[in-house]
Amino acid sequence: MEYLLFILVLLLVVVVAKSARIILPYEKGVVERLGQYLHTADPGLCIIWPFLDYLRKVDMREKVIDVPPQEVITEDNVVVTVDAIIYYQVTDPVRVIYQVQDFQLATMKLAQTNLRNVVGDLELDETLTSRERINAELRKILDEATDNWGVRITRVEIQKIDPPRDITEAMSQQMKAERERRAAILEAEGVKQSAILRAEGQKQSAILAAEGEAEATRRVAEAQAYRQQTLAVGEGQAIKTVFTAIHEGGATEDVLAIRYLETLGKIADGKATKIFLPVETSSVLSSVAALAEAFRGDGAPAAPTATPTAAPPVAARPATSARPTARAAPKADGGVDTTGLR
Repeated sequence: MEYLLFILVLLLVVVVAKSARIILPYEKGVVERLGQYLHTADPGLCIIWPFLDYLRKVDMREKVIDVPPQEVITEDNVVVTVDAIIYYQVTDPVRVIYQVQDFQLATMKLAQTNLRNVVGDLELDETLTSRERINAELRKILDEATDNWGVRITRVEIQKIDPPRDITEAMSQQMKAERERRAAILEAEGVKQSAILRAEGQKQSAILAAEGEAEATRRVAEAQAYRQQTLAVGEGQAIKTVFTAIHEGGATEDVLAIRYLETLGKIADGKATKIFLPVETSSVLSSVAALAEAFRGDGAPAAPTATPTAAPPVAARPATSARPTARAAPKADGGVDTTGLR
């Protein structure tokens, strides 16, 4: 009797252990009874009938599938090795169990196939520079294909694209040449800017020098003008003083004649070969001759001059302001020969 009671208690413990199941927060349970789908259990405690019901737990978290590297031929017949990873998340635990046998294997094979198709439509340069485009197209294709499996493809990432070694070396040389070209362009641009700045500096220097020279020339011209003006004022004052002295001192014609001759002497000192004297010079020279006779060194009285007789009338000539005459030659005794002067 005690043995039977022990068996019943043990059987009850087993039944309770088989009936009570714990579903974690990131899981969902699919309950089957006698091989048929019964219901979907949410996270928490789930009670099932032992030996009749079967609980399948499905992880609802986002997972990663690492697609093995594979060789792909581009549109320009270059073989490249592409490595990709796929991120997915189960949205329907029932379909992921009943619609596909091995979801991860099926998704990986599907990704490899479509990766060949996507990369095969691109050239090598586009393949190397269009990773975002490849990721987007591949994710769209896989998401549409796995939607019936109760799975959503969240994103696809191309980890690396490796071209052949000879292509890699050629690309390395190309990038090196491109860097050298850019360096040469930057250097030339620097030289250009330096030349422009230097020319601009020379231009500004020339402008400032020209402005300074113009200012100096202006100041020199102003100084010369001031000097000429001062000299003119001085000469005017001297002439005015002489004029005043002559009129106030009562100078005679003899004094004026001497000053006249002194002025003629200064005029004769110039480089001119011909001198035009006014007609009044004859009367001045006559006065000078009279003075010379009066102050001769022998002290003899001057010879009496004949009384001039009336000259026959002659035809009148039109008067001129000045006409050329010969210079008066001095006599040996200190007088001035007025012969030939008119």
